[in-house]
Amino acid sequence: MTRVLSYNILVGGTRRVTKLASIIAAANPDVVGLVEANDPLVVEALAQRLNMQHAMSGRASHYRDWQVAVLSRLPIIDSKVHTYPEVLTRNHLLEVTVEETDGRHLTVFVLHQTADFYNGMSAVRKRRKEIQLALSLMSKRHGRPHLLMGDLNSIAPGEPVYGTKLLRYQLHKRDEYYKSIEALTDGAPKHLTETLLRTCIISPFIHLLLESRAISALIDHVGYRYAQGGIDLLQQAGYIDCFRQTNPRASGFTCPACVLSGRIDYIFASPELAPRLIESEVISEGNGVRGEEASDHLPVLAEFT
Repeated sequence: MTRVLSYNILVGGTRRVTKLASIIAAANPDVVGLVEANDPLVVEALAQRLNMQHAMSGRASHYRDWQVAVLSRLPIIDSKVHTYPEVLTRNHLLEVTVEETDGRHLTVFVLHQTADFYNGMSAVRKRRKEIQLALSLMSKRHGRPHLLMGDLNSIAPGEPVYGTKLLRYQLHKRDEYYKSIEALTDGAPKHLTETLLRTCIISPFIHLLLESRAISALIDHVGYRYAQGGIDLLQQAGYIDCFRQTNPRASGFTCPACVLSGRIDYIFASPELAPRLIESEVISEGNGVRGEEASDHLPVLAEFT
């Protein structure tokens, strides 16, 4: 069996190594893709505590220098960092090949897609370009098992996102929550709702609007439009959404961990790997640590024969 975990650890995970390690260890993964791995010392500490090798897309020089990383109990055979600044303007695509226990090679790609929800459809088009680039790079692995995982900041077609919950979270809980888990709030990605609430003169009336069921339903509907990305492109290319494949009816929400409102963290298996998928789940706690105590995202696990 090979167990793979995708985990956004929130602005580097600084000061949360013990909690993050507890969540990861409880899931018992063989390979971990870390998003927002902005603090190289945290990546190294997690690797040491979990007795894993590691590979990083780069050593961040600032806590908002968005990086990704891989931890692996399996031998790392090769790693590459794909930098395309004209498309991946703030992020990188990390490609790591590991050797499974039966000697086969498995390649994992880790991606943190653009959020920038306040830019509306412009951000949607940007995320689609990022997926198109990822598909182009992954095409070189055609015929060999590989997967794409990470925080894609996108809602899968036909799935809900509760924009009203996000608004309430931005209004009442975000800053308080980040302080409670010792996260650097200035490094958090902005949302459409954050810009609206903090810069528009209508913000005093948001509270009243949220009390209306009709307005709430409209916000939830509009929220999906701004949270689209390239999930459909991955599906059209034959990649399998591991969680949805094994959990056709469960919501699988991953973010925000303290007020779950949508599913934006994924593991996609290539057509060659997909037949080996046996289970996938969202991890909500581990070793006595609740998911929201470690990060604002819940990790996703997939297991393959």
